[in-house]
Amino acid sequence: MPRPTDRNTLLELSEINLNKLLDFIASLPEEYRSMTFENDELNDRDKTVADVICHLHEWHRMMVQWYDVGMAGKKPAIPAEDVTWQTLPVLNRRIYEKYKGTELSHAVTLLRESHGKITALILKHTDEDLFTKKRFSWTGTTSLGAYLISATSSHYDWALKTLRPIKKLPK
Repeated sequence: MPRPTDRNTLLELSEINLNKLLDFIASLPEEYRSMTFENDELNDRDKTVADVICHLHEWHRMMVQWYDVGMAGKKPAIPAEDVTWQTLPVLNRRIYEKYKGTELSHAVTLLRESHGKITALILKHTDEDLFTKKRFSWTGTTSLGAYLISATSSHYDWALKTLRPIKKLPK
């Protein structure tokens, strides 16, 4: 499915990709759901399925925070107060440290809750609000929709691609 350009497609793709991810996790043998695995692509973080799910949840949480600050007329620290897009691995490592050891069932509960909050934000806005670049000063030169796509459908797709190799591990 192409990148969303309207609210309904964003909502639909977000749900589709979340469900694909959760269905994939449910299809894993129980021992794979809780095992620690090596992941060269992510280096020293995201060593369990729960780590990947918590990563998604935390990015949802940050998105809601940026949104709240931005819609209040202030400039949110995106991606974080002391982190730039160029130093993103620092932030992602902090997310890993914050949630490491989280049980998968709790991670999925967190993800479902934060996904609901993101969905509620999407539903508050028209296509014009979501997909007009520079519509909100806090989003800079991009659109609110681009941020929401990154926090949902495309991030869920990343998570699924990250986790798929687990199925190829020896039992």
